[in-house]
Amino acid sequence: MAKAHVPQEIIESANGGFATKPALARVMIERAIAANVPFSFVAADSVYGVGDIETALRSKGKGYVLGVRSNDRFNSWGKAQVVAGTAKEIADGLPAPSWRRLSAGAGTKGERLHDWAYVELADLDAGEYNPALAGACWTRGLLIRRKISDGDLAFFTTWAPHGTMIERLAKIEGHRWAIEDSFETGKNELGLDHNETRSWHGWRRHVSLVMLAFAMMAAIRVHANALASPPRKTMRRTATATLRRIPPKKR
Repeated sequence: MAKAHVPQEIIESANGGFATKPALARVMIERAIAANVPFSFVAADSVYGVGDIETALRSKGKGYVLGVRSNDRFNSWGKAQVVAGTAKEIADGLPAPSWRRLSAGAGTKGERLHDWAYVELADLDAGEYNPALAGACWTRGLLIRRKISDGDLAFFTTWAPHGTMIERLAKIEGHRWAIEDSFETGKNELGLDHNETRSWHGWRRHVSLVMLAFAMMAAIRVHANALASPPRKTMRRTATATLRRIPPKKR
């Protein structure tokens, strides 16, 4: 790490130079909270794990939709719908009315529709994690997404204020698509991963400049779309229809 000129404070914050993705995610969340970045939920896939991230977010009064594995176990308590078992077993046991077709947000080809199910597992007092939040009721749940095309399932553990609807949780999970698409665009269009830097400073400058360029282009695109005039309507179809209504001349 020293040969790559990585700053000492970065090495120390990563426990000597190495940190797992869950550890990196927790540091990013703590930095965002310390900087007063406004956000209500965190969404992540299963590679970031749960555990420490869940505890950190609960203690700060933040919700989450975090990916979990199909064999992770869940149990409900204090709820009318009693469930117990792995995420996959719970999904397989849900009746047909439990599933709803909802959009996870707009994609390049329209709304990204999936079948969703949401199981509320327990209502808890947030004061258990932070005395300042005592009296606030939050719900722990299991969100399940099923692809329409092949029935493939994805599972998410959730933490949200009591009364949060499945539509909002589906939208929150869907925000990850926009982020992943942005990274893909940054790589393909602006060369985010096209570098041969051999030092931390070179890598950081390259990534920072690419992200700045991406933000600038996104802002320009928004303004350009707002100023663009609506497409002209063609009169071809109307004219053709009119000609067809003219009766043939008699000879």
